[in-house]
Amino acid sequence: MKATLILENGSVFTGTSIGSTEEKICELVFNTSMTGYQELLTDPSYAGQGVVMSYPLIGNYGVNDEDVESDRTWVEAIVVRHLSDRGSNFRCQGDLNTYLKQNNIAGVQGVDTRALTRILRNQGSMMAMLTCAEHFNVAQVMDKLRAHKVTGKVAEVTCKQAKVIPAEGEQRCHTAVLDCGVANSIIACLTGRGCKVTVLPADTSAADILAGGYDGVVLSPGPGDPNENAAVIEQVNKLYESDLPLFGFGLGHQLLALATGARVEKLPYGHRGGNIPVRDLEKGKVFITSQNHGYAVAGDSVDAKIAEVSHVNVNDGSVEGLKYKRANCFTMQYHPEGNTGPMEVKYVFDRVVEIMGGAK
Repeated sequence: MKATLILENGSVFTGTSIGSTEEKICELVFNTSMTGYQELLTDPSYAGQGVVMSYPLIGNYGVNDEDVESDRTWVEAIVVRHLSDRGSNFRCQGDLNTYLKQNNIAGVQGVDTRALTRILRNQGSMMAMLTCAEHFNVAQVMDKLRAHKVTGKVAEVTCKQAKVIPAEGEQRCHTAVLDCGVANSIIACLTGRGCKVTVLPADTSAADILAGGYDGVVLSPGPGDPNENAAVIEQVNKLYESDLPLFGFGLGHQLLALATGARVEKLPYGHRGGNIPVRDLEKGKVFITSQNHGYAVAGDSVDAKIAEVSHVNVNDGSVEGLKYKRANCFTMQYHPEGNTGPMEVKYVFDRVVEIMGGAK
């Protein structure tokens, strides 16, 4: 079946439908990872988005029940050059096309993803419609795309009630994770280091967290524009004003920056992939990281009395980490769990656990 992708700038791409045939409107972004497509599809940080995979062959190792990052998929649509008919891997339990259909993810293959990625890179991420309709009115589609907004996603992806995950082995500390869209692998990185983890809804008050007897708080990654989460930012500010160890990753990094007076701005096309270089200014080393974000903290807005930039993106110089003057507090823009590829920054979780253990 034919599928058509219409971009907000009027560009049209045609290919063969894969996955669901349901019409989808979403923010279209691109990801440069060669692997990790199942983690990507189930990562809450992608809620409301359609993803162009710039690597030309997707689905070649199939899917399984172990690589999911949450209890459901969040990506609206996927665009690939070629979808493998079957997976070849000792862990494979099924093919990607069937997985897309089962989870109502629309898709198209046979598209020139290199050309499409260049458009998004040069003109920025934009809204798009994926449809299997034979006939459609382009003017009406443009109106729909201009009217479409990706909002309220943190409230959509967060857990509805608190849940506790026990530590693996001997318990070293008890960590609260404010769930703005946390991935399973982040929780696993904490529990695997002896942390008992309590995952809390994003609207949990600072007073309840501070009264919970936790050794520290992790502000999780998540989807959307951080600036729209005013109520969460207010509570994060109260957490910052306490002496409880506080850490943030992805969206959590941005929320804490906003809570302390910094500015967060939309990037032209964002950073999404498993091969993004970040310089640790203190160590003087470059690490390859996994990332998924469309916004970044503006470096010139960080008050030197509150925090200093600790990590920068090698490609564009954007802020990738902040070290706060307040004790026991730092944040990272990238995803240190690195489950879609690079694992070399997992040492960050060792620091988190060490600091929380010291709080006792």
